[in-house]
Amino acid sequence: MSRIGKKPVELVKGVSATLSGQTLEVKGPKGTRTFTAPDDVTLILEEGSVTVKPRGLSKRARSMWGMSRSMVANLVTGVSTGFKKELEIQGVGYRAAAQGTGLKLSLGYSHDVNFVPPADVAVTAPKQTEIVVEGIDAQKVGQVAANIREWKKPEPYKGKGIRYKGEYVFRKEGKKK
Repeated sequence: MSRIGKKPVELVKGVSATLSGQTLEVKGPKGTRTFTAPDDVTLILEEGSVTVKPRGLSKRARSMWGMSRSMVANLVTGVSTGFKKELEIQGVGYRAAAQGTGLKLSLGYSHDVNFVPPADVAVTAPKQTEIVVEGIDAQKVGQVAANIREWKKPEPYKGKGIRYKGEYVFRKEGKKK
């Protein structure tokens, strides 16, 4: 039995959902998102909540049960509060600046890196050493944050690079004479 799948997803205030076949459409103050459930599960729309039930007891049906419930919960969270990833930049001369809808990164290369995010993801730089990625799709927000981090991953000797806020970077000791 899926512990996650058993719990119904509550629709918070200001969020409405419509179900047509296997497609669930969720509308909220931040936007609209849709999810098409696999044929192994059944979506049930009740007053103020969405319940996911498996069709059968096959291994695939049970695994899709928990995954589908998590996807529906992410839809509700995304259209109501949204998702946010915060990145930190560490290193002498490393900085970020918002440039239009994109981001201009100075990361020690011979040139500045201009990063343009997808249309439904907002990237801001409240400080020169902080980057905030926000949006209503959890997967896209995480992917954009990973793409920005990919430009200069934190290195283990001096700790320079782009890291997630609160991320621990294992430090190594340098050469000894």
